[in-house]
Amino acid sequence: MPYLAHTGHAQLGALSLSFVGCTLTTVALGFIQWRVWLVSDREVISSGVAWVGVWRACFNSHTPVTPGNMVMHCRDISLTEAFTPPEIVAGQVLMLLSLLVGLCGNAGGVYALRNVYFGMGKNSPIRLAFITSGTLCLMAAVMSLTPLLWNMSAVKNNQTIKFPPEFKLPPAPDSQRVGCGIWVGLIGTGLMLVSGIIFCTYRLPVRSQNLEGSSSVTDSRGTLASTSAARGKDNLAFEVHEQ
Repeated sequence: MPYLAHTGHAQLGALSLSFVGCTLTTVALGFIQWRVWLVSDREVISSGVAWVGVWRACFNSHTPVTPGNMVMHCRDISLTEAFTPPEIVAGQVLMLLSLLVGLCGNAGGVYALRNVYFGMGKNSPIRLAFITSGTLCLMAAVMSLTPLLWNMSAVKNNQTIKFPPEFKLPPAPDSQRVGCGIWVGLIGTGLMLVSGIIFCTYRLPVRSQNLEGSSSVTDSRGTLASTSAARGKDNLAFEVHEQ
């Protein structure tokens, strides 16, 4: 098998970017600061700021709105509740799928780089493995980008959410802004896009064959090494002596 280690440096960097992108997607999924609501009524929401994520809505309060807790009041946002807006439903479903698909893309990248650096056989599907990994990374990026942009658009349009009374949130905020959860998710999505493109652009070294059937392979220094020359020539004097 020809020397291929020098051809996978960019893809090794892409694997690192993909890993960081998946990590940031996981962090963004757990953040409650997707949509930051600013309210003027501070009777319950003491700080005047509430946070709406894809799984929970929270705010700080100095009144006992939660039994045994006078600091943070949180309520879970269920996928099946009637009040849950479609952009948050998309965030719950697509962000999880993006994380799973991105992890599969990372696994494919590890397999492809293992074949590149350790030469796991002449018929190893290296290019196919890189293309598959890149496609999975691009799919993961598209899956996460959809709910991120959707929620960002909802914030820009100051769309409200009709929370039930137990959430203790007003019918509509005075204003709202994009939280750090969306920004972290967008950074992770960008890294996944870049890594997917780099994976898909992998190319095997060019092989050429001459008329005598000997193959030439380009090494890391750009020179051609003929495999027929490496085999050498028979020693006729030695053969006559043996006879």
